[in-house]
Formats: sequence, structure tokens, C-alpha cells
Amino acid sequence: MATAKQELGAWGEIEVSKKCACPSCKRSKTLKRLPTNFKCADLICDFCGYLAQVKSMSVRKLDPMPKQILGAAWGPQRERMDAGIYFPLFLVLKTPTEFAIYYLPSDFQSPALFSERVPLSASAKRAGWQGFTYVLSAVPDGALVRLV
Repeated sequence: MATAKQELGAWGEIEVSKKCACPSCKRSKTLKRLPTNFKCADLICDFCGYLAQVKSMSVRKLDPMPKQILGAAWGPQRERMDAGIYFPLFLVLKTPTEFAIYYLPSDFQSPALFSERVPLSASAKRAGWQGFTYVLSAVPDGALVRLV
């Protein structure tokens, strides 16, 4: 059974796929969800192959933008960064009554956007696992664009 955060994440991916055109080929209804736990990407355009990450977050108000959001596994993200590969990010913010979808192209991403977290303790269910956070203050002004 999915947790509330997993359900929020799936909902965000579905909303992006329904409401946003592919940023690369500009076609509507071509963004499709990838299988759960696909590394570093959540959506693919079934026309041009464009890959993107989606992060969803519950907030009290849509403004101001959160200072940081939880990412996923640090290891795969670090490997891609070392290779100069960044996936575009859709950020879905949800209040009890409304939501917004923001887009951050990979061209505006740098290592400063990603902050590694402390690995989980030896007594944790997933001992040693290490995640990261997106540090939104590292995003250049105007780079994070509201789509919906």
C-alpha cells in the first residue's frame, strides 16, 4: 500500500502528464509515467524520448516558493552530475484548494542545486541509504517558470 507521500508523488506525475506539453517537442499528451523507482526520471515523452523528473510537495500557500524540497537517491544523482547530465524538473506544489506546476530546465541546473543528506543510520530500515535535497535558492532568478 502506498504512503501519503507516494500518493502525492503519483498524483503530481499524473497532473504534469495531463496538463503539460513536452518541453522538447511541444506535443500535448505525450508525457508518460515511467515505472516506479526508475532512476532520476519520472516521465518520458513517448514521441521524442525527453526525460524529466517530477517532485510534488504539499504546501500551505503557493507563494513563497519553498527553500528546498526532498530529492531522491544521492548516488545515482551524483553519478549523472559527474557525467554532466541533469534532468529537467517539474515541481508540483499542492495546497488544500489549489495547485501549481513549475518547470526548471536542465540548462539552469548546477551542482549547487543539489545537497547531499546524511546517510540513514545503521538501525534504519534502509540503513546507509543517502538522499539529497534540491536547494531552490541556487536556482537563477526567472529560471523556475510557472506552467499551471
